[in-house]
Amino acid sequence: MTKSDVQQKPSQKDWVSETLHDGVEISFRVDKVLYEQKTDEWHLELIENSFFGKVLMLDGITQVTTRDEFIYHEMMAHVPILSHGNAKEVLIIGGGDCGMAEEVLKHKSVSRLTQVEIDRSVVDFSKEHFANFNAPVFEDERFDLIIADGAQFVHETDRRFDVILIDSTDPVGPGAVLFTEEFYRGCHLCLKEGGVLVTQNGVTFMQRDELVSSISHFNKIFKEVSAYVACIPTYFGGHMALGWATDNDALNKIPVEVVKKRFEEANFTTQYYTPEVHIAAFALPKYILDAVKEGKS
Repeated sequence: MTKSDVQQKPSQKDWVSETLHDGVEISFRVDKVLYEQKTDEWHLELIENSFFGKVLMLDGITQVTTRDEFIYHEMMAHVPILSHGNAKEVLIIGGGDCGMAEEVLKHKSVSRLTQVEIDRSVVDFSKEHFANFNAPVFEDERFDLIIADGAQFVHETDRRFDVILIDSTDPVGPGAVLFTEEFYRGCHLCLKEGGVLVTQNGVTFMQRDELVSSISHFNKIFKEVSAYVACIPTYFGGHMALGWATDNDALNKIPVEVVKKRFEEANFTTQYYTPEVHIAAFALPKYILDAVKEGKS
């Protein structure tokens, strides 16, 4: 979004539809159009829905809703940080709505959170419209926002991180570079010893190739490669897969008693995440496990 973009008058409509998956259409009733903008490159819509609250859509693809954002953000942030056990430096690539940053910063053990977002206007938009969950981020002195290309950043930075979270869109358009082997090699370069990379890899039932491809790339770079899952109502089609890559093969085998102790010491509340769910998330349904095995073959 730039000042030269022309904000369109919100259109009057009853429903908006997601058309990400061929042959499937998921619709949200529009109780109110909060914002709409269309350029030659993209179409952004922010609506109010009586069930999901605020729903943000980009080019017909649901990005986030205020009703269930906590599931994705909690599971992507807390699983690797509590598995690591001593994460001081965390990097987020993408994550413009800052919901991931909000969850990471709940960990007082994190001394700095670096977030690299390519478009400042995305953060500004989210700061205005999603303050109900991201307001604490902008008041936290540990939050270091860098406006830059994340794919370039990981190759050029001299910073090193304990946990890297790739909170990306799907692998289409500008987001496609964040699913390449070259990008993952850059992430590996800027991980500290024993660090872990977690990636958004879509809903496997609907987007199997996305997980297979990422696992295949991971397998050429990291010693321990897997995935874990969360079920997020907004992202239609079953479990979302979160890719897991590290050179520390113990991180996804932490006993539940250890995770419980770390979570108690972290001393914050969650709505989805529990230590038991943390452990169970690595027990993959057979069709997702098969996709992981295919990626490793």
